[in-house]
Amino acid sequence: MAAVEFEHNNHIAIVTLNRPEARNAMNPEVMVGMFDAFQEIENNNDIRVAILTGTGDKAFCAGADLGQLIPLMTGSRGPENEWDDRFLSEVSQQGSYLMSRDTVKPVVAAINGHAIAGGMELVQGTDLRVAVPSAKFGLQEVKWAIFPAGGSTVKLNRQIPYAKAMELMLTGDLITAEEAFDYGFLNYVVEPNELMNKAMELAEKLAGNGPIAVQAIRKSVREVWGRPEKEGLAMESKFSAPVFQSEDAIEGPKAFMEKRTPVYKGR
Repeated sequence: MAAVEFEHNNHIAIVTLNRPEARNAMNPEVMVGMFDAFQEIENNNDIRVAILTGTGDKAFCAGADLGQLIPLMTGSRGPENEWDDRFLSEVSQQGSYLMSRDTVKPVVAAINGHAIAGGMELVQGTDLRVAVPSAKFGLQEVKWAIFPAGGSTVKLNRQIPYAKAMELMLTGDLITAEEAFDYGFLNYVVEPNELMNKAMELAEKLAGNGPIAVQAIRKSVREVWGRPEKEGLAMESKFSAPVFQSEDAIEGPKAFMEKRTPVYKGR
């Protein structure tokens, strides 16, 4: 059975971390599987949005596999199989999606359990987030004398208040889903039997909108973050102008005037 499962239908891809026996920890096989899945999402024009989730009810992702992935990264062990080889030659060289590499298209996180260390960093790379009440969040790398190198020192203090971001990174403590919601890190907290329904509801809304506009808005928000207002507004105009030149920008207002559902083609 694949360590990362991938499927897509009706413009929505679902990527599932599938190592429940290891709390969906990221080993080289998972990293390569994620890389392949998000490359397909990026390159397949039929896919407009992705959902990322995990198998089981214990963990969304417990972070990097300390026995397999970290030793490979530190050089304390050499490559032993095709997954190790591909991780070193592709993933580590080109960047891990949702961490050091962006996805272009929006991602909804369906957080089925704990998201810790690299698991929380995966969440930071997503756009909309739904979690179960039992989920906990944290960055425990510092407890093991390693660095949260999946983007946390860049992203987390943009997504939650600075003092709380520093507390999480420097203490290694965990927070509950309720606390993460209160900090604005989550959009919704729902019961387990409603998790995928809510994630799919959000994904369907995104997939039904103009894909060129969705991607441009997402890119603009991420690119202008933290820049001076004048610079940010100038950059925004560069992202927005091509949207107005698209066929979809003609179809949307036309459908509104004709009181029908627009048919977007992503061009």
